[in-house]
Amino acid sequence: MQIISIMMQFVIIGEMISKLDEEFKEKYSSIPWQKIKDFRNLVAHNYFGIDADEIWEIITTKIKPLKIDIQNIINTL
Repeated sequence: MQIISIMMQFVIIGEMISKLDEEFKEKYSSIPWQKIKDFRNLVAHNYFGIDADEIWEIITTKIKPLKIDIQNIINTL
């Protein structure tokens, strides 16, 4: 069940990115907004075809740098 809740968090993150203004995303273009949104779509539409190892790879290598980047953006606002 944990993998499902993690996957839902990826869906939520992707949904929130789709709500961001294009100008904002261009200003902070170092963040791979489209890749994150694309992954959200993959998770949302291929629910049972997602590889748990891929999810683990993202969690262990991508989330912490993304969190730091987002925190830096928040600090500049």
